[in-house]
Amino acid sequence: MKILVLGAGATGAYFGARLIESGSDVTFLVRPARAERLRAEGLRVVSEHGDFAAPVSTLVTIPPGASFDVVLLACKAYDLDSAIAAIAPAIGARTRVVPLLNGMRHLDALDLAFGAERVWGGLCHIPVTLQDDGVVRHLGKVHRLTFGARREDPRTAEIAPALLAMPVSVTHSERIVAAMWEKWAFLSTLAAMTCVMRGSIGQIVATPDGTALMRRCYAEARSVAQACGHPVGDASAADSDTSLTAANSPLTASMLRDLERGARTECEHILGDLVARGARAGLDLPLLATACAHLRVYEGARTL
Repeated sequence: MKILVLGAGATGAYFGARLIESGSDVTFLVRPARAERLRAEGLRVVSEHGDFAAPVSTLVTIPPGASFDVVLLACKAYDLDSAIAAIAPAIGARTRVVPLLNGMRHLDALDLAFGAERVWGGLCHIPVTLQDDGVVRHLGKVHRLTFGARREDPRTAEIAPALLAMPVSVTHSERIVAAMWEKWAFLSTLAAMTCVMRGSIGQIVATPDGTALMRRCYAEARSVAQACGHPVGDASAADSDTSLTAANSPLTASMLRDLERGARTECEHILGDLVARGARAGLDLPLLATACAHLRVYEGARTL
């Protein structure tokens, strides 16, 4: 199975390495500086599930005639337009794009660029970071990837086994859009609350009102999913509630880490789009809207 991974940052590099371990033919499409470093040092992943260190195949542009079975899209949401342009020469009639972006807005852009029949759904749960020394460090135990075609697709029988072979917790979902909405409701709550409060789940719920505020924010996110025709299932809601209210939990959103280092955030893709969909449905979302406004103020200040 020939797989192109757009990006060798934290997420793309981790899952790309695991795909190599399971026997797939993997190429990373990366920026010139990252390509140079990978050529010189190889790809290095540190994880309690097993380290990875090996030379890898890289491209900075897609050569004419190149073809891939799968493109694993692991970019930041604000880089989506440039990512689409970069992978376009690799998309053939049989290619399937598996995006690992959060939220839902990217699906419209990918469908427009490549046709909905070529765009699957995907999501992942993994705390991972790219260090200054180029090492990809897995920060915990969780490394889950969920994928699936959004409609019946004859290529599923060929592609699914290659992705399922990865030595991570992989799920082939026949309800991938619903799963993406469930993650979005969870992640938007996590991002909103940890960014506004500037603290972890454990620090928030240790305050007198923390648990109630967390649950109120999650209820807002679930109400948007419900209004848009994708209600969060009871099992997913229970799991999310447990994670969002766990005492002493060090969990924070990666958006908070971006904010703390003065970097650009995915505010519009994760919170802005959710709030906008809620507004169109006539919903009142005071906590999500406040968090979104807070991050927009931050984004405005960092671009001055």
